[in-house]
Amino acid sequence: MTKAGQEAERGETILEVFETAFGDLLAADPAAFQTKFRKMAASAFAFYRGTACLFYADLHEGRDSGPFLDERTSRVWIHGDLHAENFGTYMNAHGRLLFNVNDFDEAYVGPFTWDLQRFAASVALLGYSKAFSDTQITSLVTTYADAYRDRIRALLSGASESEPPALTLDTARGPVLDALHSARANTRFGLLGTMTEIRDWERRFTPGGGSIELDKATRETVLESFDAYLETLPRHEGRERHGAHRVKDVVGRRGIGIGSAGLPSYNILLEGHSDALENDLVIYMKQAQTPAVSRHITDQAVRDYFRHEGHRTVISQRALQAHADPWLGWTELDGAGQLVAEVSPYAVDLDWSDLSDPHEIGQVTADLGRATATMHAAADEAESGHSLVPFSTEQAIDEAISKDEDGFRAMLVDFAHSYGATARRDHQIFVDLFRNGRIAGV
Repeated sequence: MTKAGQEAERGETILEVFETAFGDLLAADPAAFQTKFRKMAASAFAFYRGTACLFYADLHEGRDSGPFLDERTSRVWIHGDLHAENFGTYMNAHGRLLFNVNDFDEAYVGPFTWDLQRFAASVALLGYSKAFSDTQITSLVTTYADAYRDRIRALLSGASESEPPALTLDTARGPVLDALHSARANTRFGLLGTMTEIRDWERRFTPGGGSIELDKATRETVLESFDAYLETLPRHEGRERHGAHRVKDVVGRRGIGIGSAGLPSYNILLEGHSDALENDLVIYMKQAQTPAVSRHITDQAVRDYFRHEGHRTVISQRALQAHADPWLGWTELDGAGQLVAEVSPYAVDLDWSDLSDPHEIGQVTADLGRATATMHAAADEAESGHSLVPFSTEQAIDEAISKDEDGFRAMLVDFAHSYGATARRDHQIFVDLFRNGRIAGV
């Protein structure tokens, strides 16, 4: 087949996958997908971020269990969209600032290697965008693989997931420490200043800026869903105080980001733990999406475990993120599962734009490898995960990697280069499809 024929065939595959993954949402809100696709057109990495659906379709089609996947390691809590930009800071339930994996919208139960492969390919794309050589990219992926493997071994030997090298203000370095410092400088009061104003001696959401005023019926429906959400929260002393659940204002929003296009969402302003207006907080409620990886997991026990996608997202995040946001919960709205959490001022993503030195990027990549291992190992400590993952995750992964440690590194390096090249090619095909009107509905 000619190169043009191969590209045409690949274009049809991309269109088919997009229709399955985005069809209903795109039909409901084509303008949001115009924005999403234009962001994806900007670079191969942006395209990769927005196409987990295509990644898993490809991975499932050509997957080989090899020596690393068995009955246990194919049934691990995984992030589902683990790429280099899905790491950042958060304030945990104990008030500690941590740098770790974030954005669990695609989390599910599946093969642990799928997380590692998705991250490795993202490193190849980032490295290519910074004009790194193939040898330098190989070094970065190897660094990630070795850091992951070493951390799994350390956790198996008894290191607690909360002990160093958990990335905190005390243990982080370089760009990761910079992100933590930026997060620490933020305040909830500062966040409130960007989203709200004082009217008639009470705090309200500021009109405009993407906020959508709700009619009375919609507002009442959202508040009913909010009441149901409160029942899913773990008990927390601060939330039991008088006024802690009083709703001051509600507005609608519509997701237009790469990952949230077309998904309706709402911001809810709550009374804080005192009468002081500076203690108010904002939580968001958004429709949870079907994770791309779930379309390729046939285990019925996994599929039947979750009540809806909101429940799936929260249970997965609680399994993967130790001491998660205490406001994290789920509910339903108009029959669709919803994810609910705080809009936190302490969430700062790692900024890759100023990183150009291979050695410094190598240090960051090692940190992310350790963070990935800690995430995978945290899941078997989570109460919610016992029935689905009733074994020591780190032990299962350690045993699998020990069968062929050199092969483990080589598998991730080979995949990074091959799928990085695939994503760069697919990006060009996608841009041509989009600008020539081939994607139906936009």
